[in-house]
Amino acid sequence: MALERPGGPLRAARVPRPAPGPGQVLVEVRACGVCRTDLHVLDGELPDPKLPLMLGHQIVGTVAEVGPPAGEGAGPREGDRVGIPWLGWTCGECRFCRMSAENLCDRALFTGYTLDGGYAEAVVADARFCFPIPDGYPDLQAAPLLCAGLIGFRCLRMAGGPAAGVERLGIYGFGAAAHIVTQVARHRNQRVFAFTRAGDDDAQQFALRLGAEWAGAAGEAPPEELDAAILFAPAGDLVPAALRAVRKGGTVVCGGIHMSDIPTFPYEILWGERVVRSVANLTRADGAEFLRLAPEIPIGTEVEAFALEQANEALDRLRAGSIRGAAVLRID
Repeated sequence: MALERPGGPLRAARVPRPAPGPGQVLVEVRACGVCRTDLHVLDGELPDPKLPLMLGHQIVGTVAEVGPPAGEGAGPREGDRVGIPWLGWTCGECRFCRMSAENLCDRALFTGYTLDGGYAEAVVADARFCFPIPDGYPDLQAAPLLCAGLIGFRCLRMAGGPAAGVERLGIYGFGAAAHIVTQVARHRNQRVFAFTRAGDDDAQQFALRLGAEWAGAAGEAPPEELDAAILFAPAGDLVPAALRAVRKGGTVVCGGIHMSDIPTFPYEILWGERVVRSVANLTRADGAEFLRLAPEIPIGTEVEAFALEQANEALDRLRAGSIRGAAVLRID
C-alpha cells in the first residue's frame, strides 16, 4: 500500500521484490503496527518523505534472505523472526552517535518515512537495526512493542521512576503507547492517572481496566498532584494543562514526533523547577532493554487486526480515536 503524495490515500501497488544489499536483510512481513506517526507522514506534517513510500515502522516478519556481510559480526540469519523499528540507520560518525545518542543522529534514516516500511509483503532493512522478537508473542501482538512500546518505554524513563520520587504518573492520550506504558508503570508500582478525549468513556474504562486508578478528560484536574506526566496526544494545548497538574520539580514529557503549537502560558506554572522535554526516536539499547523486559512483566498488547488492503481504513479509525489498544495490519 503505497503513499504517492502527502494527503493520500494509500494505493495498492505491485512493485519489484526488493533485494538486500551489503549488511541488509530481506524480511517477509507478517504484521505491521499502525502508528500515529504514519498519520503525520500521510498528512504532510513530517516533511520530505521518500516518495513513493510504504509506511509502517512496527514490523514483524521472517528473514528470507541475508545480504553480503558488512563487517559487523553476526546478525539475523535466514528464518529468524525479527522486528524492524522506526530507527532504520545511523551514520555512527556524528557527535550524537559518538556520545551514545544515536536517536539524535544528524543523518539518521527512518523506517516508513525515509526508508520503505512494512505496509508491504516484503521489506529490506539494515541488519544492525533489527531486533529478535521475544518468544511467546504472536506476530500481531508483537508489532505494537516496536514503537508504541519502545517510544513509550523511553518516555517512561525520561519521566522518572519511584526511585526518583515519581509515584503519581499522568498519561495524556490513551492509545497504543499508553496501554503498554501503563502496564510497565504498574509493574514498577507507580500510580497511573489517565487523561482521554472528553466524553470518551470507552477509553477511560479501558485505562481503568489496565490498572489506572483514575481516568478523566484531558482538561480535568486530577484528584491528586502528579509527579510527572507523559503526553502521547499530539495536542500542544495539553502542555500547559500538564504543567498545572504536576508538582514542583515535576517533568512533562512530550512523546510524539509531531505536536500542534504549544500556546503561551504563564511562567508561574513552569516555575518551581518543573521541566518540559521531548523524546526523539529510540536507540538500539532502548530496544534491547525493553524487549527483554516485556515478557518478564509480562506485557500484553490488545490489537485490532486489519488486512493490508484495509490500511486506509485502519488509519482513518486511528485518526478518529476509535481503536482500543493498537491497530495492526495482517500480511498473509
